[in-house]
Amino acid sequence: MYNILVVDDEKEITDAIEVYLKNQNYNVFKAYNGIEALEVFREEEIHLVLIDIMMPRLDGTKTTIKIRETSSVPIIFLSAKSEDMDKILGLNIGADDYITKPFNPMELLARVNSNLRRYTNYANNNTPVKENMIKIGGIELKDDSKELIVDGKSIKITPLEYRILYLLMSNPNRVFSIEEIYEKVWKEPAYNPDTVTVHIRRIREKIEINPGEPRYLKVVWGVGYKFEQPKR
Repeated sequence: MYNILVVDDEKEITDAIEVYLKNQNYNVFKAYNGIEALEVFREEEIHLVLIDIMMPRLDGTKTTIKIRETSSVPIIFLSAKSEDMDKILGLNIGADDYITKPFNPMELLARVNSNLRRYTNYANNNTPVKENMIKIGGIELKDDSKELIVDGKSIKITPLEYRILYLLMSNPNRVFSIEEIYEKVWKEPAYNPDTVTVHIRRIREKIEINPGEPRYLKVVWGVGYKFEQPKR
């Protein structure tokens, strides 16, 4: 059974989400601010976090930064429509997805299910395989260990970032639209395609010497993104 941590200072919201999740046989832990959330996270084995952005004592973005210091579990932001900049900030500092309040319970469950599925497939890939490596220029992806190597140095990468990079590096020089990347990586219709742009930006910061003038991960304006094979 998966353990899900729900963090929101509005008790009515945490109680409602608890009902939805328990109906799907998830085990639910609740917290009402970031301090309580971190305490629960230290004491329990949590597989996914649903967290509000605006909370007392410690907000959702700062809590996410603390969680990301030790864990790559999926984090989904709960945000109001007026908090667009906060959503982008959240994605930049390590959140995987966001849901805008008020939300449809079926959409909430779909996001939880898909994020857990991606995470467990990433974390529990124990099928014996030969070394499966993609190398383009100074960038290497080792698929058996889900490891990113940049110029000989191991770089920390989240499951979603890995899957996006793997898709693009597996198809060098091919241009993928934002919607196509979302559907192939998230395995669902493109509900939040703008999240792709944020993840691409984070990947660039990890693999490019100058993210503002990328050598590998390039935008094709009006079309999408591609991983370019450097010319010799």
